[in-house]
Amino acid sequence: MHLSIYTDGASRKNPGESASGYEIFDDGGRLLAERSLYNGIKTNNEAEYIAVIEALRRALRDYGEGADITLHSDSQLIVNQMNGKFKIKNDGLKRLNLQARSIASKFAKARFVNVPRENEHIVSVDGGLNALLDRMGK
Repeated sequence: MHLSIYTDGASRKNPGESASGYEIFDDGGRLLAERSLYNGIKTNNEAEYIAVIEALRRALRDYGEGADITLHSDSQLIVNQMNGKFKIKNDGLKRLNLQARSIASKFAKARFVNVPRENEHIVSVDGGLNALLDRMGK
């Protein structure tokens, strides 16, 4: 089974009140899962990584190690770090990256792709994050 995953993270101020979220789709473009979660005070990059980790966990739990995934993010930093193209100097991001890589390694195949923030699915995930933060008065 091939899954397309779209993730986003948001931080109001940086660091600030933050949220992370994802949408997971099947081969036919059917929405299988979505989630927005509040993280507390985090940087934008931390929120982006939390989104990736939570999405990977959900995909692994629901669809198993045999799944073939393509994770899409508008964060060039996260995608390039996950693909091993950028070094990671920040210890906190190193830990998050290792956690994400560990989960990703369990899938039959995992790809990380950068997409523009105008991508319809990224816009949808971002809208959910902002709605969550607004509802919480953050």
